Amino acid sequence: MKKFFLWGAVALLAALVVSLVVARRLADENDTLRRNQHALLQSVELYRTKADESAARVEALELSVAEFKEYRARDAEAIRSLGIRLRRAESYAVSATQSHYATTIPLRDTIILRDTVRLFASEDEWSRVEGVVRGDSLNFALHAVDTLRQVIHRVPRKFLFIKYGTKGIRQEIWSSNPHTELVYTEYIEFEPKKKRRR
Repeated sequence: MKKFFLWGAVALLAALVVSLVVARRLADENDTLRRNQHALLQSVELYRTKADESAARVEALELSVAEFKEYRARDAEAIRSLGIRLRRAESYAVSATQSHYATTIPLRDTIILRDTVRLFASEDEWSRVEGVVRGDSLNFALHAVDTLRQVIHRVPRKFLFIKYGTKGIRQEIWSSNPHTELVYTEYIEFEPKKKRRR
């Protein structure tokens, strides 16, 4: 009779441990799902820094490698084309910028044979524009340099004035070129390797 109770207790303990592990995994998946739904419902926040640089803020999506391959097949193929194994990737980010460069450029006259040609050029630390005006046509070239900087950080939960745990993961990205305006950004973080499905 004691053996029966012993084996019953061992089986009950094993069932309890398995139940706790499954419950913990389901709780983690629910937390990830909640964070992903929040990230998908939030739009990209575009703003200017104190230094008047264009910046953007976006909540991160958390995907497993299998989910990334399924839902972002084109991006997964682009990563593979670089010779990077997707299972070794930690995160994936996409940002888009557009540059606006408006300036007044003085024209200078140069005479070549019988045609009047007007040349112009202007540059600053970030952009260079130069060109030629011939009669009723304008030919120009614009060259712009930009540096995008990004930081990925955890957003803590708050209760009153106490910060604890992780509410979500956020990407902050900004441009050093004052002519550039951020128009889109996206950040995907892959699940930690210990949680990945093979």
